[in-house]
Amino acid sequence: MAVRVRFAPSPTGPLHIGGARSALFNYLFAAGQGGTFVLRIEDTDLERSSRESEKEIINALRWLGISWGEGIEIGGPNGPYRQTERLDTYKEYTEKLLATGQAYYCYCTEEELEQERQMLIARGETPRYLGKCRHLTAEQRRELEAQGRKPVVRFKVPAGRSIVINDLVRGKVVFDSDGIGDYIIVKSDGIPTYNYAVVIDDVLMNITHVIRGEEHLSNTPRQVLIYEALGMKVPDFAHISLILNAEGRKMSKRDGDTAVMDYFRKGYLPQAVVNFIALLGWSPSGEQEFFSLEELVKEFSLERVSKSPAVFDLNKLNYINSHYLKQTPPEDLVDLALPFLKAEGLFQVDKLSEEQRKWVTVFLSAIKEKINNLSEIKNYLPYFTGAEVEVIDEEARSILQAPTVPDVLKLLQEKIDDVQQLDPVTAKGILKQIGKELKLKGKDVFMPVRVALTGQMHGPDLDLIIGLLGKDNIVRRLQKTAKYYL
Repeated sequence: MAVRVRFAPSPTGPLHIGGARSALFNYLFAAGQGGTFVLRIEDTDLERSSRESEKEIINALRWLGISWGEGIEIGGPNGPYRQTERLDTYKEYTEKLLATGQAYYCYCTEEELEQERQMLIARGETPRYLGKCRHLTAEQRRELEAQGRKPVVRFKVPAGRSIVINDLVRGKVVFDSDGIGDYIIVKSDGIPTYNYAVVIDDVLMNITHVIRGEEHLSNTPRQVLIYEALGMKVPDFAHISLILNAEGRKMSKRDGDTAVMDYFRKGYLPQAVVNFIALLGWSPSGEQEFFSLEELVKEFSLERVSKSPAVFDLNKLNYINSHYLKQTPPEDLVDLALPFLKAEGLFQVDKLSEEQRKWVTVFLSAIKEKINNLSEIKNYLPYFTGAEVEVIDEEARSILQAPTVPDVLKLLQEKIDDVQQLDPVTAKGILKQIGKELKLKGKDVFMPVRVALTGQMHGPDLDLIIGLLGKDNIVRRLQKTAKYYL
């Protein structure tokens, strides 16, 4: 049977890193097996679900390059692909379970359930439903309904069963049915619960492999019992490890557990985020650490997915993203960089002119080796734009006290005044000429020019700074910093 997998997020918020990893692993497994990846929306949490969240999840997947062959927005033979549009289907299967005595109506109130829960805790037992309504007669049901009680539907868990899951990642996992208790499969408002609807959907969509986070492992025995009760084939399960922070605790926003699209907004490249996520709990067969999506499809296998928790390391993400930034031609980064330049007050246009585009291309070539993401552009703009500069560092100020500095900076201004077009190539030539004419070593030219123009002792290449600053800004900066050396 052809491989069919699914990713079924709840649209109660944006797509986070853990969900993105589940989607990616499903996509890679299906693509590598020549199978189908289905995108389904589990929106039965009526209060918290929204179409806005659904749209953001879809946009995040598309930004990452994760495509689906069937499902929401593109359709397919097994739709609809939102659970709230499948309620009649769930009702049909619920009636079958009720008719065969494998499910029953439960009228217990919240107060009664809480009393039962506290009793079990006091006895040192696992809280679970003990089956109070299992054997109600039709007359007893009518009496309870006459009181205004709206029933839920519970699944009748068989006693004394060992439920064996041969997990493709975790190996053999065994659960005892006596510790589960009869659980709700349909709420009093007629909406199915997760553990029930997911089984019906997976059956009718012919899902062969369920690849999801380890936190769902405890749900699996409940789902297996429903498969068996309906006489349906149980899919293969693979539960991938949790993602922890560097201290071994559950991820928080501070650790990087932010929405995937926040990484887009921070200026990370999608290929870097995909590469990073793929390495959270999966290891390649060799030493390679940078993978395109196509390479991941060829390399990925569930056999190399680890049981141990993955560790989210923001430094590793920055390292990977900086690699992709360095590999990307500056001219290809221009459009990606524009929103960050606009945010800093530059180029308040949606499309750059040819001259502006050239400036940004040179600017990015000057800094792309130094940044982890495009949001760090703002840290380097002061080198290349504006007339204001301050020399704050005492060591930098001392460089401007050298006796040759006035001659160096005076000659710099003269030569800049003499050229028609100031670009990095021209700037490099000017700096060489100054050293030759004044018979100075390179550092005796470069260091005072750098400090006078940027206020810093270190930074991007000086010829690029000069070329991008332009004549007017250079003149004004030299005038501003003259107080330190005249």
